[in-house]
Amino acid sequence: MLSTTIHSRFTNLWGCYMRMMMKVSIPVEAGNKGVKEGTLPKTVIGFVELMKPEGCYFTTEGGKRTAFFFFDLRDPTMIPTIAEPFFMNLDASIELSPAMNLEDMKAGIEKAMKHA
Repeated sequence: MLSTTIHSRFTNLWGCYMRMMMKVSIPVEAGNKGVKEGTLPKTVIGFVELMKPEGCYFTTEGGKRTAFFFFDLRDPTMIPTIAEPFFMNLDASIELSPAMNLEDMKAGIEKAMKHA
């Protein structure tokens, strides 16, 4: 049983969640079409409303429209729900990676040092 003093992010069956960074890369032609037809902002806003990311950043990388989203993944079965709209609507490629904030990194280093 988890202690109630543990950070509220520890909520799923296994007692934790995973902060994820999702990189979305959109090819130029599909992105242009998505802007003209409105599917690009609709897809991004749909994701944001569903997952409530703690951060959303937009840039270009390799000549493609690229977004970075940081969010809590409480259930890995949500991955298709998260990714498919980007695949289907924008022909995007997706990369999902676990990510830490500064607080997580400090706690992780502290744990690692105890076991070193």
